[in-house]
Amino acid sequence: MLLLHQPNGPVSAPAEMQKIMARFDLWMKSLNDRGMVVGTDGLEPKGTVLRGSRGRSVSDGPFAESKEIIGGYVLITADSYEQAVEAARDCPGLDYGMAVEVRPVRIRSSS
Repeated sequence: MLLLHQPNGPVSAPAEMQKIMARFDLWMKSLNDRGMVVGTDGLEPKGTVLRGSRGRSVSDGPFAESKEIIGGYVLITADSYEQAVEAARDCPGLDYGMAVEVRPVRIRSSS
């Protein structure tokens, strides 16, 4: 899974955002053409965090002072962890202050 961390702050100007999204479209097409994409979506900027026994501690987040938020994810299939990292290196968001976190997903056996 590729988790897309984006800076928390003002969104780029519309013309710049169009350019960024065009690059993302090309990256996603490349991943799709290689049969790697299982699923992808953006995430809403705010959520709720539960902590402690039965979620007794509840907080909203991320907060305005957060430096980054997880803006979305791309669930991919790869032959190896290294292949997933290489796919993440091509993410155009890296050129705009984003970070991409590569995390293996544990597959539960059906038994």
